[in-house]
Amino acid sequence: MPEAGSLARENAGGLRRSLESPTADCPPPELQTAPEPLVGIARLAACSPSAETKRKSSEKPEYFLLPVKSILNRCESARVPFEWTINPYRGCEFGCKYCYARYTHEYMEIDGGEFEKKIYVKQDAGALLARDVARKYSYESKASGYTQAEHIAIGTATDPYQPAEREYGVTRACLEELAKREGLSVSIITKSNQIVRDIDILKVIAGKSALAINITVTTLKPRLARLLEPRAPRPDLRLAAVKELREAGLQVGVSASPLLPGITDGEGELEGVAAAAKEAGAQWFFSGVLFLMPASARQFLPFVKEKFPKLAEQYDKWYAKNGYAPEQYRREVSARVLRIRERFGFATRPWEGDRPVAKRAQLSLAWEAEPGSGDSVQMRSCAAG
Repeated sequence: MPEAGSLARENAGGLRRSLESPTADCPPPELQTAPEPLVGIARLAACSPSAETKRKSSEKPEYFLLPVKSILNRCESARVPFEWTINPYRGCEFGCKYCYARYTHEYMEIDGGEFEKKIYVKQDAGALLARDVARKYSYESKASGYTQAEHIAIGTATDPYQPAEREYGVTRACLEELAKREGLSVSIITKSNQIVRDIDILKVIAGKSALAINITVTTLKPRLARLLEPRAPRPDLRLAAVKELREAGLQVGVSASPLLPGITDGEGELEGVAAAAKEAGAQWFFSGVLFLMPASARQFLPFVKEKFPKLAEQYDKWYAKNGYAPEQYRREVSARVLRIRERFGFATRPWEGDRPVAKRAQLSLAWEAEPGSGDSVQMRSCAAG
């Protein structure tokens, strides 16, 4: 079996040709320029060993153990309402056709099409997060005028509850660490009902910090959801998770993002998702129009041409050279979402309102699990994390 490092290099999107096997369109070695050495995250990915897995399905992705140096990453973009992100994995097995985060694989010199096929498990998550929060995190954010804690968003570029979580427990390890502290501001976004596994630790976090959970439901149609989000749980399972989380006393809302022009924006469709979210107990609701990074467009536009040929021309016109839909359409959707919120009595997203003023940091020696909840920590493949 080839080593993980060579696997990563061989599958780096066809960016490099072998110097030892010249072909008709590949000059002899003496005429070629030696490839530049990999650096940063690309070098780490190339050196990542394979991760053991009990999964037997031929459809499973390849798993690798990624030796990262940090788990809490600064977000400098002014377009998002958070300062920090935690993404326990690189890549996501759900394989959503529109996923904007495919570009993150290109940082590792791996083609964005491999995003759901090569999953990188971040090692030592708990230990790294403990260090990162102690050194980087501020309970007095500059954006709030130094009156509120900085916000940590979990799952912005990869679903924290994708199937890999059942085996490697990186998300659980991160939550265990956050539960030891007070006064944080944290949100989680996921398409998976697997999150209910962690209700015990989520309640501990919510008792000490500001915690908001977002469940994504883009459509109520099971067949359409399977087409768009091939390996994500069904919409009804996600809504059932919303209900269970709310019954546990947690703060939960529903995201209907991205809204896909001509596919999920039909009359009554977005309103139907909102009605189901309200029935499940969701406290807030939001939706934004599809945004396509170049790496995502290369995957999604051919998919639209194959599965929705009547929309292909419109999508090419809107997205081939621009990541955003026309401004007029986006304004119409924003107004529609506002009407939906007013109709169903939804709040805005919690971080758009008054983010709770966090207390100064307090490090607890341990957290207590509720009796019978199961207090073991699953970190088998996370090493010390």
